[in-house]
Amino acid sequence: MLLTEHIPFIVNRKLIEESISKNSPLVVTGVIQRAEAKNQNGRVYPKEILEREIENYIQGPVRESRALGELDHPESSVINLQNVSHNITKVYWNGDDVMGEVEILSTPAGNILKELFRNGITVGISSRGMGSVKDNVNEGTVEVQDDFELLCWDFVSTPSTQGAFMEPKGRALQEGTTTETYQYNNVNSIIRDIICDNTGVCKC
Repeated sequence: MLLTEHIPFIVNRKLIEESISKNSPLVVTGVIQRAEAKNQNGRVYPKEILEREIENYIQGPVRESRALGELDHPESSVINLQNVSHNITKVYWNGDDVMGEVEILSTPAGNILKELFRNGITVGISSRGMGSVKDNVNEGTVEVQDDFELLCWDFVSTPSTQGAFMEPKGRALQEGTTTETYQYNNVNSIIRDIICDNTGVCKC
């Protein structure tokens, strides 16, 4: 079974502007996973299982510079190189939090991600893995089992808390427009600006 875990990922916009002005790689840091905590799906990742998988990930993909991830989750356990947006360069523990340093790549998907960050769009970072779960009825949770295999981390639009979309500061919503619809339209506008010229003609 494909298992995913979403955590909001906040990026300092000043860092983005400095990266763009200096034409240097954008590297962002934050929490990418959390052990022993109930997520939005009621799922809990035991720390000993995550520790094993994180160590395997560090010794494999991170060390070999192939800790790639996509922009949005595919319904697959395969990383699609055409949609790769970033490479994780460092992973380490801070208590029960898994921290990561992530280099945003200058790929089509990576450039879209940079512009989303630059425009203050909150996205989440989400692990992708394969494994089974076991119900814990007394605690109302499901626990990830020992067969769990970590695949990668992707950037996604779904926040950790359902419905927790923030309104852009200083921009009033039109009457009858929901926050979710506003965000969807804003993201689409950013993507359209990246791939199309001023006449609306697609560059690709």
